[in-house]
Amino acid sequence: MNTRRVPFPTLLRVETRKLVDTRGSRIIAGVLVALAVGSVVGRGAVSGPEFQTVAGTAGIVFGILLPVLAILTVTGEWSHRTALTTFTLEPRRGRVMAAKCLPPLVASVVACAFALVVAVPVTAAVAAAQGVPADWQVAPPALAGWTATTVLLTAQGLALGTVLMNAPAAIVICLSSTVVWSVVGRLGAAGEAAMEWLDLNTATVPLVNGDMTGGDAARLAVSALAWIVLPMAAGMVRTMRREIG
Repeated sequence: MNTRRVPFPTLLRVETRKLVDTRGSRIIAGVLVALAVGSVVGRGAVSGPEFQTVAGTAGIVFGILLPVLAILTVTGEWSHRTALTTFTLEPRRGRVMAAKCLPPLVASVVACAFALVVAVPVTAAVAAAQGVPADWQVAPPALAGWTATTVLLTAQGLALGTVLMNAPAAIVICLSSTVVWSVVGRLGAAGEAAMEWLDLNTATVPLVNGDMTGGDAARLAVSALAWIVLPMAAGMVRTMRREIG
């Protein structure tokens, strides 16, 4: 077994490359960019030249596809059966997992910045086409909350992929959770309370709006604990103990 410590920047470069190294991940990345641009342009044409509103529309695309990309990243070693090679070259699995998780989280922040950049010419073009002044007003708390929400949803994908080690199962749970929680929310007061405390999408709404209160923060913390912290912790334990054949 190789006992020489691989420099973490090297691990990080390798895992960053793996983020778009497969046909599936490249397709998802391409679709993500295309849909993000399309949603920004479409929202600008419909709602008018409001910079923050136009840019924020891309968050819908990010909330769906970035978690899927994150799932593929952390499950790739098992689905492509490259875990033996990876963990032989670097037997400290915790360092490998840290290097795997960082690129998708950074990609979430980069994606939000990309949406803002795209929204600038779109807002200007819509304002010129409609003959009205553009609204460049930005609420920093809402902008920061939107970015943080994108990161949290991506982290949820990472956690599900890590604990399940199965891309299809993790993707199905991640994409269907919104539908399931919408049904739960219709089951009366108890269902609404469960949705507020345990549905990450619902708990992040005040964060996106930039008007989070102490109670909202508590609900977000509980939801993040249930969907990110605990699954990630269990997944790390499972990764450390799993036999590689």
